[in-house]
Amino acid sequence: MKFSKVIVTLVILLNVAFTTAVLYIFLKVGSEPSTLIGSWFAFTTGELWFLSGIKRKKVENDNQNNNESGET
Repeated sequence: MKFSKVIVTLVILLNVAFTTAVLYIFLKVGSEPSTLIGSWFAFTTGELWFLSGIKRKKVENDNQNNNESGET
């Protein structure tokens, strides 16, 4: 499995675990940590966004290399 797929899978699993924990805490305490929730999902979304940018750049570079080698 590629490294990026591992990261995406890990982020999804961590988001599920975080959501479960927050719902449990909300059930017990009765209030939600809205700043923590916003920060967590902003962080994980940012990580996935940066990872997709790296992947897009790699695909562009691969396409350029394939085009250059095909022109000779």
